[in-house]
Amino acid sequence: MSGVESLYPFLYGQQGPPDGLADVLALVAGSTRAKIAEIDRLRAEVAAADAERLAGCAAAMADRFAAGGRLMTFGNGGSSTDARAVAARFLDPGPDARALPATALPEDVATLTALANDVSFDVVFARPLAAMGRSKDIALGLSTSGGSVNVLRGFAEARRIGMLTVGLAGYTGGAMAEAAGRGEIEHLFVMPSDSVHRIQEAQTTTYHVLWELVQVALGAA
Repeated sequence: MSGVESLYPFLYGQQGPPDGLADVLALVAGSTRAKIAEIDRLRAEVAAADAERLAGCAAAMADRFAAGGRLMTFGNGGSSTDARAVAARFLDPGPDARALPATALPEDVATLTALANDVSFDVVFARPLAAMGRSKDIALGLSTSGGSVNVLRGFAEARRIGMLTVGLAGYTGGAMAEAAGRGEIEHLFVMPSDSVHRIQEAQTTTYHVLWELVQVALGAA
């Protein structure tokens, strides 16, 4: 199944398209309920598997912030938007929480496009990390597949500098799981799903939990 059929399978079943609006709305409602149940199961699975590791990661991040460290986030496509959301959450959390220094590397479009055009897209995160990163900083990268080469090279550079590395991946972790085995990603959280949509939804929950736990560890919440 591909194209529109893959996006809206309830409209292209074996029985043909639905007969009218009522049928369409019923199918959409059923599809929505199934998606909600699916993400609820995935979030519960991640929480059961990673609760202690999330707390440990947040404590390590809090230590870096307390030492004057900064958070640098990165990812491609939808994950670049999530990277921007993570940085914004830490940098501008609202009046009842502690603001923490953070930057999203995809925000710097001039640097990203210059490197992609003049050098290689593979280095668009590694080069800024090499230029700006310090050993007390934190690198947080997101990839639904776990196989984004530029994200992996960013992690390798961050570890070379001595930064704390945190990764969010999907499926079975892909190459990011291998990088974690080599010590290039110290804290890796995998959303075990084959759906990009559910993976990104679970990643969103995960980084919001990390933010809240960091606030608690710093005594700010």
